[in-house]
Amino acid sequence: MDSTHLHLMLTHVPIVGMIIGTIMLLYGLISKSRSVQGFSLMLLVAMALVTIPVFLTGEPAEETVENIAGIPESVIEEHEEAAEWTIWIMMAAGALSLVSLVSMKMNAPLSSMSMKVSLAVCLLATGAMARTGYLGGQIRHSEIRSGGIANAQTQLAGDQGEEDDD
Repeated sequence: MDSTHLHLMLTHVPIVGMIIGTIMLLYGLISKSRSVQGFSLMLLVAMALVTIPVFLTGEPAEETVENIAGIPESVIEEHEEAAEWTIWIMMAAGALSLVSLVSMKMNAPLSSMSMKVSLAVCLLATGAMARTGYLGGQIRHSEIRSGGIANAQTQLAGDQGEEDDD
């Protein structure tokens, strides 16, 4: 297994995990369930940590795909720029979630406020992860690029026209 394979395997984990963890934290705050709050905060910290190897394997994955025909450099660069912002947002979300978890365990007076701040940053991080994942998907899935379906239909029509010429 190389770093490109590892990048592709791990990349979905923090995207899905952030969605689940953020929804659980929201539910925990609404229901005032300390066990749900605690579990969701642990999950959110874990997702921030998983983001680190995803980010670190991104550059070697870029080296693998940048010379493949049909992959525009602009698509790779847009994904890379989004990932650079996302790693910082994810680290902030993880750190705030850890602070919230510790303050909750210590029964600190501001633990409720810190969880609300964590939720807000986790919502932002979830959106950033989803966008970065979407942009990464465009690298190998041309059908989701802008005009991708129209381009795929044009390509299909061209392929059928070539068959008719035979």
